[in-house]
Amino acid sequence: MDISQFDYHLPDRLIAQFPTRKRGESRLMVADRRDGSISHRRFPEILEYLSPGDGLVVNNTKVFKARLWGNRESGARVEVFLVRLSEREAGEVWEALVSPSRRVKEGERIRFGDSGAVELVRYFGDGRWQVRFSSRTARERVIAQAGHIPLPHYIDRADQPSDVRRYQTVFADKGKVGAVAAPTAGFHFSRDLLRQTAAKKVSLIPLTLHVGPGTFKPVKAEQIEDHLVDPEYAELPYTSAAKLDQVKERGGKLWVVGTTSVRTLESTKLVAGQVQPLAKMVDLYIRPGFSFKFTDHLITNFHLPKSSLLILVSAFAGHDLLMEAYRQAIRLEYRFYSYGDAMLIL
Repeated sequence: MDISQFDYHLPDRLIAQFPTRKRGESRLMVADRRDGSISHRRFPEILEYLSPGDGLVVNNTKVFKARLWGNRESGARVEVFLVRLSEREAGEVWEALVSPSRRVKEGERIRFGDSGAVELVRYFGDGRWQVRFSSRTARERVIAQAGHIPLPHYIDRADQPSDVRRYQTVFADKGKVGAVAAPTAGFHFSRDLLRQTAAKKVSLIPLTLHVGPGTFKPVKAEQIEDHLVDPEYAELPYTSAAKLDQVKERGGKLWVVGTTSVRTLESTKLVAGQVQPLAKMVDLYIRPGFSFKFTDHLITNFHLPKSSLLILVSAFAGHDLLMEAYRQAIRLEYRFYSYGDAMLIL
């Protein structure tokens, strides 16, 4: 398929720059694949669609302050954007994006005020570096004192203290720190809404995908089949695999929150009819024609044009229904992207 089929024009005013005043106050568009209908609700009304015995699949990754602004010895300002830990030998070695990369050199140290420094170890091209902190403690100190919440590029402002809380889901697990972008479909769930979900006998099923910067990578290939998705670390623990089996055995439906949860869930395997645990890098690229094994319903946000996320949602919803939903969302002035409104696909 040609990438132009996944393009649309969005007025800048519809890009949400801040979250809603409270979690759960966003709008909810409901697109039904069975009859092609589209309706408009408020997000808390999602409870009306859930039934006892269903499962709510969520990504419990926790975003960390991955964006570091430092200085070269010359005083020139440099951004070091941490991506993932590579190894813990001889300090902590990380993969990172360094900008600007043209003039910095291997072996150079970037300082972050009085909080510490990082050494540029090896350059891989395209702004990608291997960098080293002297120790885990040193890295934690730098992040705590000089780190910034990695808001995406379309949020045209500096991060604020409130983003520490709001650019994070309520089910983010402090033991699952590793995302440099949030699984934003989960933003709409408040603790109260989760309590109501549990009271309705709906199982909460956590998994983990540490979202990387590649989530914002545009599809530049003319044919979407030629695009490659960047690998990201994913986990489905045994306890969650067992819950998935239980939901299916009792005839329940799986309501999957976000494209990252879909990619993790659909990367798992069935052996003798049972879902297998997962702990590995995944690079599953879901596009039209994909056969979904587990995802019954999808809760998602509105995504960038010409993105692999939009392509994934199209694979689930159907291209025509999805693009009509986006046309209606623009006409009715829904809020788009990370801090924007939600869509439920039945």
